[in-house]
Amino acid sequence: MPSLKIISLGCSKNTVDSEVISGNVKKAGWTLIPEESPRQADVVLINTCGFILDAKQESIDAILQETSRRNRRRKGEVFVMGCLVQRHGEELKQEISDVDAWFGVNNPQEVVNAILQSNVPTDAKIRRLSTPAHYAYLKVSEGCNRQCAFCAIPLIRGKHVSRAQEEILEEARMLAQNGVKEVILVAQDLTYYGMDLYGKRLIAELVRQLCRIDGLHWVRLQYLYPHAFPDDLLEVMRTEPKVCPYIDIPLQHINTKILRDMLRNTTREETLALLKKFKEALPDAAFRTTLITGFPTEGVQEFEELKSFVQSFRFDRLGVFPYSREEGTPAYPLGDTVPEEEKEHRAQEIMDMQEEISYGANQARIGQVYEVLIDRLEGEFYVGRTQYDSPEVDNEVLIRADSAELTPGNFYPIRIVSAEAFDLYGEVAR
Repeated sequence: MPSLKIISLGCSKNTVDSEVISGNVKKAGWTLIPEESPRQADVVLINTCGFILDAKQESIDAILQETSRRNRRRKGEVFVMGCLVQRHGEELKQEISDVDAWFGVNNPQEVVNAILQSNVPTDAKIRRLSTPAHYAYLKVSEGCNRQCAFCAIPLIRGKHVSRAQEEILEEARMLAQNGVKEVILVAQDLTYYGMDLYGKRLIAELVRQLCRIDGLHWVRLQYLYPHAFPDDLLEVMRTEPKVCPYIDIPLQHINTKILRDMLRNTTREETLALLKKFKEALPDAAFRTTLITGFPTEGVQEFEELKSFVQSFRFDRLGVFPYSREEGTPAYPLGDTVPEEEKEHRAQEIMDMQEEISYGANQARIGQVYEVLIDRLEGEFYVGRTQYDSPEVDNEVLIRADSAELTPGNFYPIRIVSAEAFDLYGEVAR
């Protein structure tokens, strides 16, 4: 049988796109070769990221590596799709002539047709999961209507387009029937879901309906935009036991001037009020955010304010990105006034603070018992997560494999016995 290998880079939304393509190609009779396999496939498809400079470089390196490998073996084709192609397709075609076909975003049908060399209807609900079988990302929309000054996503993915609620629920039911116990809702702007289709925000109703699906144990929400946060969603998060007490809210900054320059439609005071509302409604929730250092109008004073905010709020999870100047974004005319070395230094300062905060928070967990979902067996340890942790980006719970016989995909009561800054060590609670 002909074979396909997919190299999927970037965010979880790209992961879903790659899974849809691989699922539909497999249904047509093709063999799927794992990304890490040294075997050469008839078609290698690289799903690229084009969000910031480092992601672009990773994508370009992957393209060059695969075209070089194909040229040495004189076998197979290399296709490239995704955000980098959508953003810089013409430049890429001029610079890299060895790629057999290029595709942008939001059209998996075109990619599947090119791989199969025939017109076969593509079903977005047919997926071959690249994650462990017990959890899956569930994409609820494409694109974004926000115009954040630093962000190229609207230029790449276009306007916000919600999927029909019943289509999402049908996919979730299929996932649950196939053994998925945790669905992770992803979108560029999750809280905006439904506005284009139904004329109102329907994310709360969607989450409530997902919680009614038999077999699903956890429903996790990612990428909650802070401006105009819907109160009914907060109420669902508070009252539905299947919804993980996990607030992933990318704030980017806290200084009001910087927030306005970033076109974030909020202020320091409004941000603090929202965080207070979350803490009152969900006192046990884990908070995750992302920040940007070195935005063109960020001076020393604004950065010190950001540091003070991080130190005082004490986020459970936090990521920092040095500002990346992207052509075509509203911030592009502001220039790139903060030297790259200074951006990196500021980001590292905050991450050093966060490591201490995370270590203290994890130490406080010692002795506590948590429900833990086991993701995999890795070396001498079973590796799992609590409801406060999303896969790949948050804390993991490690249980010695010689201390118990556990099954990946199952939940166990785990007592935390020791902790590091970003890992917890536990044992089965007897």
